[in-house]
Amino acid sequence: MKSVAVFCGSSVGGSAAYLEAAKLLGRLLAEKRITLVYGGGNIGLMGALANSVCDHGGRVIGVIPTFLMTKEVGLVERAELIVVQSMHERKAKMAELAEGFVAMPGGLGTLEEVAEILTWGQLGLHRKPVGLLNVGGFYDHLLAFFDHAVAEKLLKPKHRALVNEASTPGELLEKLAAAHVPYEPKVGGLNQM
Repeated sequence: MKSVAVFCGSSVGGSAAYLEAAKLLGRLLAEKRITLVYGGGNIGLMGALANSVCDHGGRVIGVIPTFLMTKEVGLVERAELIVVQSMHERKAKMAELAEGFVAMPGGLGTLEEVAEILTWGQLGLHRKPVGLLNVGGFYDHLLAFFDHAVAEKLLKPKHRALVNEASTPGELLEKLAAAHVPYEPKVGGLNQM
């Protein structure tokens, strides 16, 4: 993998472990020469992650909508910043640039982004690995939901298997690098990204 899109919070959250995981993930991405593709902000976990990649000599590409440039203070000095018009355009550009995806702890935006990218994988629109960085059990309830959906026959086991998870950045990057995402679209006739 040469690039990873990371979805994460625009705040640091309530646990110091989240911030430490963001900094460690940033260092590991830089060391492995994996380009970070992220939401472009300089605040919260996303800012800590991007700054860590930069601090360790890595490459960062931020994708941010115009209306968030002042709210999230776009990381203009240290990253390649792509300014787009909408959230839809942001997600599409991040997906185009990334060879894999990681969701760190975050709120509704992070949940929406990872849910959409998993849905695109389920539909066969891409064959890129997706992982949840389950720091301190942050994603335990979401993983339990996926398992419940399988048990209720609302999610196929092969689509549940699209979700990789690990509690540490190093372990998750290893899983993503080794992941094989089969081309098994839910419906036929769809183009891949």
